[in-house]
Amino acid sequence: MCFISFIILFMISMLCFYLSLNCLLFDSVTFIEWEVVNLNSSSIVMTFLWDWMSLLFMSFVLLISSLVIYYSREYMSSDFNINRFIMLVLMFVLSMMLLIISPNLISILLGWDGLGLVSYCLVIYFQNVKSFNAGMLTALSNRIGDVALLLAIAWMLNYGSWNYIFYLELMKMDYEMMIIGGLVILAAMTKSAQIPFSSWLPAAMAAPTPVSALVHSSTLVTAGVYLLIRFNMLIDGTWMATVLLLIGGLTMFMSGLGANFEFDLKKIIALSTLSQLGLMISILSMGFPKLAFFHLLTHALFKALLFMCAGAIIHNMNNSQDIRSMGNLATHMPLTVSCLNVANLALCGMPFLAGFYSKDMILELVLMSYTNYLIFFLFFFSTGLTVCYSFRLVFYSLTGHLNCSSMHYLSDEGWTMLRGMMGLMIMSIVGGSMLNWLIFPVPSAIVLPLFLKLLTLFVCIVGAVSGYTISNVSIYFNNKSLLLYNVSVFSGSMWFMPYISTYGIIVYPLKLGMASFSGMDQGWSEYAGGQMIYYLLSKYSNYYQIMQGNNLKFYLLTFTLWMVMFMVLSVT
Repeated sequence: MCFISFIILFMISMLCFYLSLNCLLFDSVTFIEWEVVNLNSSSIVMTFLWDWMSLLFMSFVLLISSLVIYYSREYMSSDFNINRFIMLVLMFVLSMMLLIISPNLISILLGWDGLGLVSYCLVIYFQNVKSFNAGMLTALSNRIGDVALLLAIAWMLNYGSWNYIFYLELMKMDYEMMIIGGLVILAAMTKSAQIPFSSWLPAAMAAPTPVSALVHSSTLVTAGVYLLIRFNMLIDGTWMATVLLLIGGLTMFMSGLGANFEFDLKKIIALSTLSQLGLMISILSMGFPKLAFFHLLTHALFKALLFMCAGAIIHNMNNSQDIRSMGNLATHMPLTVSCLNVANLALCGMPFLAGFYSKDMILELVLMSYTNYLIFFLFFFSTGLTVCYSFRLVFYSLTGHLNCSSMHYLSDEGWTMLRGMMGLMIMSIVGGSMLNWLIFPVPSAIVLPLFLKLLTLFVCIVGAVSGYTISNVSIYFNNKSLLLYNVSVFSGSMWFMPYISTYGIIVYPLKLGMASFSGMDQGWSEYAGGQMIYYLLSKYSNYYQIMQGNNLKFYLLTFTLWMVMFMVLSVT
């Protein structure tokens, strides 16, 4: 089933890519309306939007999905229920397809909820307590966005149709449309895990690694950014854009800082996803939706590759994810490590790899834009932190000394996994330049002073040197400073957001429920209700029993009086 799914998805991906090239070349958009049900004067119509953006995004999602399924053929080979796993992944991809091609809020909600429900099933796939907790956190965080979309659907009734694409430009300063824009931003923030909804993204690492590769590259977390790209007209130039810019910058900074204190291999890559999502949302809120979309596509390629390489390494390390137990893997797993290095360098923005074209353009446009010092600092410091944790990962896993058991069997995984990784490695090398030519056919010359032009390169070099050197030094010098320890705990725990999202939200309602239960259910309502009635009935029953017990004369007298009263009343 894996191989058949791979072939079908790959062929559809190539078809979508060809159609997107046609749309770009002829500047065409196809709008399809399918009448599902027609009953009397009512009709239910499904609408689909085929333009260059939706088709290009679909082709990338399907390409990555096909390679991930091919990779799962070996990665999940020991699973007895592998066909069930593949079916879940295909449902996940289908939900994403529905979301991408929908210009209608109702059908977007179908895809949006499909992603949420199937992601819950995939996160709890390895059935243990950690997976269940992570799945519940993921599902409940995303429910906030679902409710925001439902409210947006209710507000769209003001316009007589849910096809938002007809109204965006015409009604963008309308009060109702501003409310819809705010609700869409809230929905996108939950799905793309922006502050304060960030804690579910690293928790979702409980899912199998192929699922992580799919979720963190092109499907679940990118749905929010894609929705904002479609609704960018409502955000541009408003106060909501300023708030979104700040939130995106803080998310980028927080996740970059947290990744430098993390030792779980998958969590480091998850936090790097969070950082890149913050970057996309920040540049989108500055008024560059095409550039955000460009980075969305390039990021999808190298992030899927990073997770696939991480999965191969975890398999070899006897299911250990701690980077401190790795080291000198380049000697034992040269092909896997080569793929990991390419993905890592693309993430850092190494010239002429996929990430360079989008990240470099983003940072240069930030230098050209009217931004304050805070936003400038968040963009460039976060870029430095990205390179810092990437080279920290290089030090701990690829160079240094081998820290695992002496009785190990480290080698490159089977060819099925390697083929899947090498397919994405090629795309991580050539994908950026190819997309640059397609999305921006006219070359953009960004003219800046020499020190600003070289600032990006300088920040990357300083970040790389810092990451590698600090990792090297920290092995030999164990720091006992309480201040630095507190900083590392605060940063490494994502500014305590997982605690706030779980314990912080649960504890007060539970305490209130306990007070209500003991004070009302087991207190006054019980005393004045059930218990009081029971007490009074018991008391009067005992009284009547004493009166009537062993006293035949009294019993007959009361019976006679009752009969007389009954006859008098019946006559009247």
